[in-house]
Amino acid sequence: EGLGLDIHIRTKVVRFWSYIKSVAIRIGIDILEIEGTPDSDDPEAHYWVNYEYQGELDTFAGFPVTQKAPSNYKRSYTIDLSPDASIVVQLFKEFISVKFNGDESIYGNTVGLLGDYQNGQTFARDGVTVLNDFVELGNEWQVLPSEPKLFHEIMHP
Repeated sequence: EGLGLDIHIRTKVVRFWSYIKSVAIRIGIDILEIEGTPDSDDPEAHYWVNYEYQGELDTFAGFPVTQKAPSNYKRSYTIDLSPDASIVVQLFKEFISVKFNGDESIYGNTVGLLGDYQNGQTFARDGVTVLNDFVELGNEWQVLPSEPKLFHEIMHP
């Protein structure tokens, strides 16, 4: 619908590996932030809608949202963009995955850390320079101070 889509992730480093700790999704002017928790006894959903903790989430940016919580430590959020497209955020304790369902008509012009939709090439922000070193790629796509603040809390990488 031409609203624009930004997705920022925050990772946490644990010894020699890392995982997605939280995700912030902006569609139009609306922002949804979702965070996992290592406490498997915590039944509470940890999300912010436009910086409001546990704000109304039947819809997001005009799109229906489905929440499922089969257990305290497993939860999912599905943003239905159209009958053929959605964004699914799944949590298992503190681990988060983000899945984009849809085809080239929805995500074909995307840019960022995941690479080119067509061929998977990983480009720098200039859209021309190919980066094959994943550390360099990750540093290239760090959120810049000049970019919109999507997370409710400012943190340094």
